[in-house]
Amino acid sequence: MSSITPHYRSVTQLLQSRSFAIDEYQREYKWEQRHIEELVSDLLARFWGEYRDGDTPKAVSGYGEYFLGSIIVTERSGKSYLVDGQQRVTSLTLLMIHLYRVAKVFELNVAATIEPLIFSDSFGEQQFNLDIKERVPVLRALFNGDEYNATGKDESIGNILARYEDIESLDLAGELGDALQGFIYWVMNNVGLIEISAANDSQAYGIFETMNDRGKPLSPVDMLKAYLLAPIGDEELRNSANATWRKTILGLASWGEEPDAERDAAAIKAWLRAQYADSVRERKAGSVDRDWELIGTTFHRWIRDNEFRIGTGQAQRNFEVMTEELPFFANAYQLILQASTQYTPGLEAVYYNAHNDFTWQSTVLLAALDPSDDETTVRQKIAAVATFLDIWLMRRTVNYIRVGYSTTSYAMYLLVKEIRRKPLHELVGLLTDRLSDSDATFEGSESRGRHGVMDLRLNQFSRRYIFHLLARVTSFVESNSGKPDLFDKYVDRKVKNPSDIEHIWADKSERYETEFSSRLEFDDWRNNAAGLLLLPADVNRSYQAKSFEEKAPHYAKQNLYAASLTASAYAHQPQFDAFRAREGLPFRSYESFGRAEQQERRELLLDLANKIWSPSRIAAVAG
Repeated sequence: MSSITPHYRSVTQLLQSRSFAIDEYQREYKWEQRHIEELVSDLLARFWGEYRDGDTPKAVSGYGEYFLGSIIVTERSGKSYLVDGQQRVTSLTLLMIHLYRVAKVFELNVAATIEPLIFSDSFGEQQFNLDIKERVPVLRALFNGDEYNATGKDESIGNILARYEDIESLDLAGELGDALQGFIYWVMNNVGLIEISAANDSQAYGIFETMNDRGKPLSPVDMLKAYLLAPIGDEELRNSANATWRKTILGLASWGEEPDAERDAAAIKAWLRAQYADSVRERKAGSVDRDWELIGTTFHRWIRDNEFRIGTGQAQRNFEVMTEELPFFANAYQLILQASTQYTPGLEAVYYNAHNDFTWQSTVLLAALDPSDDETTVRQKIAAVATFLDIWLMRRTVNYIRVGYSTTSYAMYLLVKEIRRKPLHELVGLLTDRLSDSDATFEGSESRGRHGVMDLRLNQFSRRYIFHLLARVTSFVESNSGKPDLFDKYVDRKVKNPSDIEHIWADKSERYETEFSSRLEFDDWRNNAAGLLLLPADVNRSYQAKSFEEKAPHYAKQNLYAASLTASAYAHQPQFDAFRAREGLPFRSYESFGRAEQQERRELLLDLANKIWSPSRIAAVAG
């Protein structure tokens, strides 16, 4: 086996002027938002632990290293075929593309150093280091900053695009400030992994099977189980605890249509953070990880080191944790997962937050629960906290405030501590008061110079949130007018003809030259949220160049929010009439749709947003 060679590679050594491929039968790129966010969060935590104010990029060479694990490759036809490791290599490539683009924006010298880690020049053509034919177009679009539509593409393409958007939402430039260039150099040179290179496919797959099937180290979940079982000396109690634990962990791992071996660990992290984390890393350079971060990385060690707080270490308490507390929170966690993937009456807000990709949701929803809560109370508390998060998230996003994993981590830690095990009536009052005290509203944020719904425009940051907002507005108008609530259908991107954002105004500025002084001003107004609708993708494509007068008869046949621009929506629609009257909403139809008419729709959209995301909903969903 002398031809099997392990080498430590930094990110630069791994990716520079290198070409990776995978065999056709390899699985898709599967990383989810939580994987990307945990990776970037871990990198930031390790970097901040080393960084000191004023450190130059040169000082980074003396920082500690971060180990990403191992990959297995075999060489064939001048390419390195990834037998194991495509998830990490793909994710690293996406991170490097983002860091490259940020470095270009800030005109940092390091941009030129990153470029060869993403692609190399092959006779004047870009050859991406991740040279997988069907994935190259999306990588090229991301590298060049171009729009890319993943509709109809395979799962990997959609996941690559979504994970890149997740990285963007983490706002690394804003998080790092003056330390940005140092962080980039640190990732390139101090982050690494072991590359195991085999001479042929047979050896490579032999190594892969050995590493995954034999001698596999105990997982943190296994080690936590061993720690909890150790003091339980009574054989009957021990067997009972072990059986309950196995049933609970199997239920988590096998939940849903697609089993996930990491779901048990994710549930345990959410439970421990929600119920026991009492400290968090200070938000300054040189700070060390505390409860919030340690639970996310080494929860099995953390619970052992914090016996005094949880009460573990004694047979009776450990038995209770294994047979009562963990099963209670695992069941609640699965309820949250279920409501995140299926539009569930009473728990719609859980689905809304999942659609907005809010990763902290499960942790925060578990915080208010108490193991003594009955099933009804559990659902009411989850509904109340999820509704608070829904309102909080949308208020922030319409004000262009980022809501990514690292950006909101500290705020979620504070919220978790505040709502932990609160009785339902107290919880509702606390959450409602929190929204009353918030500066960010749908009218705008004083501290950020207004914005708000009336100034919300379509751009790279806001696109996903405007899509969500339009789906919510559309379903709200229809469900309050006697029609079915189709929110989950409007946001389903897997159907054959998914909904898409429609501009009411075609991209023809010359039609509106008397109303706008410049192309830039026209674009600002054209992209305003009040000038947008949701329509089926094929309908959207067929309307693009038409004037409003030409589109209006077609809008009349679409969803009620789109149809409300036309006179037909106001004929023989008694429930729509009653809804408008009851809510005092200024709907009206239009013969033409120019600047003044859009201004009216902006005011309507603001009224709708304040009703849809009213803080009174918290008490309503809590019963």
